[in-house]
Amino acid sequence: MEGPEIIRCSWAGSSAEETEYHDKEWGRPEYEDRRLFAMLLLEGQQAGLSWATILKKRENFYKAYDNFDPSILIHYDNNKIEELLQNPGIIRNRLKIQAAITNAKAYFKVVEQYGSLSDFLWKYVDYKPVKNNWQNLSEVPASTPLSDTISKDMKKLGFKFVGSTIIYAYMQSIGMVNDHLCDCFLHDL
Repeated sequence: MEGPEIIRCSWAGSSAEETEYHDKEWGRPEYEDRRLFAMLLLEGQQAGLSWATILKKRENFYKAYDNFDPSILIHYDNNKIEELLQNPGIIRNRLKIQAAITNAKAYFKVVEQYGSLSDFLWKYVDYKPVKNNWQNLSEVPASTPLSDTISKDMKKLGFKFVGSTIIYAYMQSIGMVNDHLCDCFLHDL
């Protein structure tokens, strides 16, 4: 006998990777700095691509980018950039690779000014996730005034690939915003 059907956000059923990501990560509040930094870089890698592409390559990204350790990334040189450009397991885009290095430097600026990336980000929502009540995927915005503000503030700190749309997707991924649809089994996280 089968149990009741599990209802998920409509985007989450295209692949096993997307289903697992939806069920175990997306929309769950994340406060750990290294994980927040890694997700920021992955969201930047997604620019112009599908999230499914990034999920399929995620393990390769972690290996290629030294587990997204900002203290290692800030020391990447031209030889490392060329090595990454030859790696078929990741997105081989020079601007995105250089942005990872730039963002590692900006990360340390944030830590110096705000104590942690977590404190910098979560202060925008008073350290509590914003819970939305969308009925359909078509209602979910690509960006919001808040993502506009965070994007501008991050650009001032030197971050790259942090446009408002990327930042809104990032806010969803790290649980600053809960955009699980109302009929999704994870809406009440």
